[in-house]
Amino acid sequence: MPVIIDYGVGNIGSIKNMFRKIGASASLGSTVDDIARAEMLVLPGVGAFDTGMRHLRASGLVDVLNQRVLKDHIPVLGICLGAQLMTMSSEEGTEKGLGWLNAQTLRMDFTGIPGKWPLPNVGWRAVTPANGYTMLREIPEVPRFYFVHSYYLAPREPAITSMTAKYGFEFACGLRKDNIHAAQFHPEKSHAFGMQFLRNFLEDYS
Repeated sequence: MPVIIDYGVGNIGSIKNMFRKIGASASLGSTVDDIARAEMLVLPGVGAFDTGMRHLRASGLVDVLNQRVLKDHIPVLGICLGAQLMTMSSEEGTEKGLGWLNAQTLRMDFTGIPGKWPLPNVGWRAVTPANGYTMLREIPEVPRFYFVHSYYLAPREPAITSMTAKYGFEFACGLRKDNIHAAQFHPEKSHAFGMQFLRNFLEDYS
C-alpha cells in the first residue's frame, strides 16, 4: 500500500483519490513511524522549492526518508515539486534538496527559441519514455499528462532521464534511479493516462 507523505505542501487528497480509483488503498503518512512502516512512498508537492524543503525538514521526516529510500531501497515516486525536491538544488531558491538524484532544478529558459512561451507551462503535453523506461506501458494513445510548472528537472547524468516532453524545447520531465522515480507532471490530474501510470508504478513493485 502506498504511503503519501503529508508534510503540509501538496494536493494529497487528489492523489489519494486517484489511487482509490485504481483500487489501491493509499494512506497518508506524517510521522516517523508512518514512514518507517511504509512499503512504498509518494512525495507530492505544490509551490516553491524552498518552502517545500523547509516544510519537509520541519516535519522531522528527512532522516527516516533517507533511510527508507537510500538504504532500504523502497520505491518512491516524486510528483511535481516533490520530484524537484529529490534533486540537489533549485534555481528557484537557496535551500539544498534531498540530493537523491544527481540533477538540478532549473528555470525554463526560452532564449533564442522562436515563439511565445509563457510561464508557468500549464496544460497537456505529450510525454515520451527514455532509456527504456516502462511506466508508460499499456497506454493505448500517445501518453499525455497535465503540467503546471516554471522549473524543470535537469539531470547531470543523461542515463537517469526516464521521460521527456516539449515546451519550447525538449526537457526531462521524469527521472529514475533504481527505486527512485520522479515525475514533473501531475498523474493525479491526468485522467486515464495518470491512472495507468500509477497502476504501472504499483504493479512494478507488487
